[in-house]
Amino acid sequence: MNTLSWTAGGIAVHLVTGPADPVRVLGLVPGAGPAPAGPGVSLVELDSPGEGRLGNSTSAQHRPYAVTAGLRYAGHTEESTSDRTILWVEQRDDARGLRVRTALEHVAGTEVIRVRSEAANTGRAPLTLTYVSSLAVTGFGPMAKLRLHEARNAWTAELRWQRRTAEQAGLVDIRPFDDGQGTAKGRHAVTATGSWSSGDFLPVGGIEDLERGLAWVWQVEHCGAWHWELGDHHGSLYLQAAGPTGREHQWRVTLAPGESFATVPVAIAATAGGLDDGLRALTRYRRAIRRPAPDLERLPVVFNDYMNCLDGNATEADLGPLIDAAAEAGAEYFVLDAGWYADEGSWWDTVGEWEPSTVRFPHGIETTLRRITDAGMTPGLWLEPEVVGVRSPVVDRLPAEAFFTDSGVRVRENGRFHLDYRCAAVRERMDRVVDRLVGELGAGYLKLDYNISAAGTDAGGESTGAGLLGHNRAFLAWLDGVLARHPALVLENCASGGMRMDYALLARTALQSTSDQKDHGRYAPIAAAAPSAVTPEQSAVWAYPQPEHGPEEASFCLVNAMLGRVHLSGRIDRMAPEQAKRVRTAVEVYKRYRSLLARGQPHWPLGLPGRDDRWIALAVHDDHECVLAVWHRGTTAGTVTLPLPWPDGDPAPGDGPAPDSGPAPGRDPAPGDGPAPDGDPAPNSGPAPASGPAPGRDPAPASDPAPARVLFPADLPTGLDLAGAGGALRISLPAGPSARLIRLHRRTRGETP
Repeated sequence: MNTLSWTAGGIAVHLVTGPADPVRVLGLVPGAGPAPAGPGVSLVELDSPGEGRLGNSTSAQHRPYAVTAGLRYAGHTEESTSDRTILWVEQRDDARGLRVRTALEHVAGTEVIRVRSEAANTGRAPLTLTYVSSLAVTGFGPMAKLRLHEARNAWTAELRWQRRTAEQAGLVDIRPFDDGQGTAKGRHAVTATGSWSSGDFLPVGGIEDLERGLAWVWQVEHCGAWHWELGDHHGSLYLQAAGPTGREHQWRVTLAPGESFATVPVAIAATAGGLDDGLRALTRYRRAIRRPAPDLERLPVVFNDYMNCLDGNATEADLGPLIDAAAEAGAEYFVLDAGWYADEGSWWDTVGEWEPSTVRFPHGIETTLRRITDAGMTPGLWLEPEVVGVRSPVVDRLPAEAFFTDSGVRVRENGRFHLDYRCAAVRERMDRVVDRLVGELGAGYLKLDYNISAAGTDAGGESTGAGLLGHNRAFLAWLDGVLARHPALVLENCASGGMRMDYALLARTALQSTSDQKDHGRYAPIAAAAPSAVTPEQSAVWAYPQPEHGPEEASFCLVNAMLGRVHLSGRIDRMAPEQAKRVRTAVEVYKRYRSLLARGQPHWPLGLPGRDDRWIALAVHDDHECVLAVWHRGTTAGTVTLPLPWPDGDPAPGDGPAPDSGPAPGRDPAPGDGPAPDGDPAPNSGPAPASGPAPGRDPAPASDPAPARVLFPADLPTGLDLAGAGGALRISLPAGPSARLIRLHRRTRGETP
């Protein structure tokens, strides 16, 4: 046996090769550490009909497959460019006519390895595959010291992270009574079924080793079905991730001689620290792999007429006052959401033509779009390009192969037919639609929605899972073509809010709708957790203050969006002058620090939020400054104590450790740990006077040595007590809903308060 060790970005990848076995992975080790002990797991697992498993019958585990057992190491090569390095590992099974090449790719400036494989038929007969893994890894450490992280994702209840022990996930170490098999044969599986990649879970997960202070966090980069699983393996765990599979998604592919299949990529960060550190590593990686765009540097403010506003029923008359109010508030894009194409109110099952309604816009939609432009904003339109309504006249204009089918019958889902982007007629028609909306109507922003989830299509005799994967890849290629023709166009990714949050799409689109949540109180934990799945500058969060809101409630709505991409909505056209001033002030403040969001890293001083947490905190920071959002949803005035949001601890040397103020993010809380309870008074005398600039004034520049100040709302009572540069921040707020945006300055040696 030979050990092949490859180091990139401070991560050591340890592989084992030999003449009688497939290539095995011993581990991915942060800090370029030595190889973990243990037998390792196969670098790639493959299955084929009738082959099954070999050496162990492991219940639902996707291993160890007989097809995998036939592979042998055939060499490796390394490729390098200015921004990435790839280690290619080749394995062959000449008897079966199978060649597998696995790419381990490192993107410069990241602590992430991206893995994918290509399986090719080198034989003379067709070869059918029902499972091909993208990523397989082990060597995480003893099971008892590991913590597992995953995020449930549901409509209007997105981004709910859960943390558990291996045993709580159903995984146990049965040694020494395992008869040498190394596993109890069970698994903990997380699966996305259907075409919503985050319809039940985020395509993101993590493992923490509490003993060594290490973390591994991964993401499946696919906009359709995927599967990952954890299982016990010789006292530790293995992780295996894939796109669609035969067992979970009815996927199979038959390769003719000379044909090949490529898996979806899976990226894994390996870092020192905890879950937060792994998520920050993914943030750096996500920025490195996505399409560059000016929008991601400037972060323009968006007004959208849908949420808690016109709700898909816009008219020319309704939009006029909203356009004026949005411009006055400081919006830079104005988006007409759903309904602009429909003469009738019940338009759901009629969509597909994407022609402006002359009933809603008696003077032509061009007049309304011109009014947006004249007000200094860029117009945008809503579009749902992957569907047509069952009553749409477009249905009869497209060929049969344009639609998803099941056993030859056109798939109908919630009043829509699903389009198949492998069909040239579909792509060409939608190209004409987009070119008209952008080139003739002047839309500079398209919100691409996706409101149904389909299992797939068996059109052309393919398996359902293979048909969906083919469509997914064709749709991504279509997006690439749209952006090639219209490089300045801004695309927002939406699927009933956050039901398709993945970096196959977000490597292309500038923004991600995070939720359809209409309740601002319920939105706070979604907004705070959004940077765990999406970079802050891509996280589109609704802010919909209403005329009936008081100052605290309106400010809460606005703070929700102020550490992401502000998506204003609500009836701001009906607000009193003082209410409109509050909205305008929030936007002005946001514009002064938004460049930090485009380069900063997320941090959760109180840990990733729970859906019902009373206190929630999110910070975005770089090496010099930080903006911190704190939300209070308790029914009485209260105080919270939280560590300064610098992941590496005290930013100023010599000030001593921060006092105990709650468990470190991702760590097991001890009894009594956590934020101070509601009603706990601030030191001395309760809430301090408001701190921070007066409404409408510039906040302090980054060179201002003031350690902490309220940016917004600066006119409402806030208690701030900062116990030195290395201490804890104590914040007192009125009864909820209340929220504050606070700027923290990172002192350097020689500065004084």
